Order: sequence, then C-alpha cells, then structure tokens
Amino acid sequence: MAASTDPEGKSLLDYPRPSVAVDVAVLTVDGAELKVLVVPHRSGRLALPGTFLHKGERLRDAAERCLRIKAGLAGAEFHQLAMFDDPARDDRGWVLSMTHGAALPRTALPRDALLIPVDGDRVTQDLAFDHADVVTLAVADLRERYARSVDPSGLAGDTFTVLELRRVYEVVFGRPLPKDSFRRHMMPALEHTGDMAVVGTGRPAEIYTRGPAPLPPGAAAFLAG
Repeated sequence: MAASTDPEGKSLLDYPRPSVAVDVAVLTVDGAELKVLVVPHRSGRLALPGTFLHKGERLRDAAERCLRIKAGLAGAEFHQLAMFDDPARDDRGWVLSMTHGAALPRTALPRDALLIPVDGDRVTQDLAFDHADVVTLAVADLRERYARSVDPSGLAGDTFTVLELRRVYEVVFGRPLPKDSFRRHMMPALEHTGDMAVVGTGRPAEIYTRGPAPLPPGAAAFLAG
C-alpha cells in the first residue's frame, strides 16, 4: 500500500532498527561526598541502573521499572537528560540509551545501596558502557538546577540551617563556598520557619525552608566560581 511505503518503496520494517534502553544516574550527598548509585553488571563491572524498553512501553515507565527492580527505588523523581547514540556504545549491538538524572537524599535510598564517589564531575571507578559520561552529564544538570533554585531535590531535608545548606552546596559544586557570600545569595530564596537549632555549645541557629523565589541573579556565577 502506498501509505505504508516511502518513495523508494520501502516500509518501516525494511530499515534496520536499534534497540532502545534507558539508564538512570541517581546522585546523592553522602556525608561530605557526592555519590552515584550503581549496580553490578553481567560484564563484571559496575553500571547505572538500566534496562531495555519493552514493546509498547514508555521511556518513563521503563526508567521507573529499572529503578524499582534493580535499585529498590519506587516513586523516585527523575527527568530525561539526553539520548546517547554512539553506534559502538554497547558491545551487544546497536543500542540507543535515553539517559535520565535523579538526585535523592541519602535517607531515601536503600540502606544497602551501592554508592561510588564522584570526584569533580567524574566517577572514581570504571563503569560499563558510556555510563561515566552519563554521570558527568547528570552532575552538570544537578549543578545547573541548584544554581537556579534552593536545593530543588531536597538533599538538605525539608528544613535546615544555612550551615547545613552550605555544606550540601559545597558537595554538589565540589568546592568550598565563602559563608558570608553564600548566605547573601541564598537568603532571598529562603523562608524562616521561626524555629531555632541548638548545636553543641554554640549560638542557636535559625532554621529555614525553601521559599518560592528563585535564586537571585549572580548566584550561578558565584556557585560556579
């Protein structure tokens, strides 16, 4: 039928088709380190949680499935990053991967989750396929989002002191942040809860939550250094 063929007389089934996979980079702040969640792979190496797209399945549904089955995560928020389409990226054949990024508090991950550190924007261990590049992209995406809004993934918790928030930002951006400048850039986007935190013998510290306002102009340049 004319409607089912192109000008060369070929149908959709006449063209080679790649397999489609999804891979998810789940970042977290663990102590003073930025880490990414990984799982064992058949190759004997570590890999990001991933899976092949099933027939009739949406990419988001496949990502949710792989996080639930391979990482023990259900209901995690994530978003698409980019399509990785190097024809040689998978030794099993022609595989496209729609990569996704997520950032979750450590308390939202399984206690036995396998986490490896990220140094700067690179993982510190070898990963299968091009997953190290996926992590680098996910870190860049995380920093871009954290330069626009106060802790959009809740890595510091629902409430926090400015010191606690600064420590999270220092891990995310991989560098020390001057406390006075940090406070000045954050305050327009924070709301005071009216509560105070007492830590040790120091002065009580005000407890804040994220406000609706974005970070002010100049915050991105300050955070990037």
